[in-house]
Amino acid sequence: MPATAKTCSPSRRFASTPLRADQSRRAFLKSSVSVLLLSGMSSSLLSACGGGNLDADQPATQRLASVNNFRDVAGAATGYPTVDGKQMRRGAFYRANALTPSAVDAAALVKLGIVTVYDLRTPGEISRTADILPAGATLQALDVLGTSDFVAPTFDTAGAAVAFMEAQARAYVTGAAQRIGYGQLLTRLANGAGAQLFHSNAGKDRAGWAAALLLSIANVPLDVIMQDYLLSNVYLAQSIQAQAATLRAQDGDVVATAVSPLFNVEENYLQAGFDQVQASYGTMANYLTQGLGMSQATIDTLRSRLVV
Repeated sequence: MPATAKTCSPSRRFASTPLRADQSRRAFLKSSVSVLLLSGMSSSLLSACGGGNLDADQPATQRLASVNNFRDVAGAATGYPTVDGKQMRRGAFYRANALTPSAVDAAALVKLGIVTVYDLRTPGEISRTADILPAGATLQALDVLGTSDFVAPTFDTAGAAVAFMEAQARAYVTGAAQRIGYGQLLTRLANGAGAQLFHSNAGKDRAGWAAALLLSIANVPLDVIMQDYLLSNVYLAQSIQAQAATLRAQDGDVVATAVSPLFNVEENYLQAGFDQVQASYGTMANYLTQGLGMSQATIDTLRSRLVV
């Protein structure tokens, strides 16, 4: 789902304005209101104004067939632009689904010089599918859900599945274990040396929220953050189709349709997390410091690693 850069006219900025996507994606991308000001920065933390070049057909990061949602957090070939005229730094942070690389893909990961891998999954998930680490990398397990295991539930309707996904996104903001986990992740990313990678099971929900936070700290425009989040549907397209087909063959069309919202990402999932930040903390800055326990110095250090 490519997006072209556009000229951004001056916008009003309201720290109290909810970070909301419009009902239609087109209207959302045309919005020009900046929201959720980050105190201590010269521009808004998240802006719906601006854009970037997201080319899902020709991603700058090498595609890995065996780790299909692997990508550079910085996005496009030159790095996503920020609202304050900077550029994201490529090669610093990577995101992925479970690390089960083939020999060819493992060799490609080694070339990136990844020093640390952060596994955001539960112990139960890890026991079922353990990481195959890039040579020379160390592993740090950060169970951001704070539970012993996570198994996706089943639902009678697609609406119930959507509601579950939105509730999960809100819990990233409100849950005690989630706040501890994400605070630890961002702090370690800020203070760690060399290239670092974080991942969840599919690399779209837990890892998707982590990536959205990093892009927010870097001052990437809101429309680009949302588009980057939705790229999981492109990277995971074959996997999504395969899961749906398997479920349809086993349990029929009704069950497959009801559960299908669990397989992909939608704007309203990420939006639910942003809305909860607004409701619980007022601004993203407050969420980072009060909710995740990060110091402003750590946030500044992380931002300096994110942008050039």
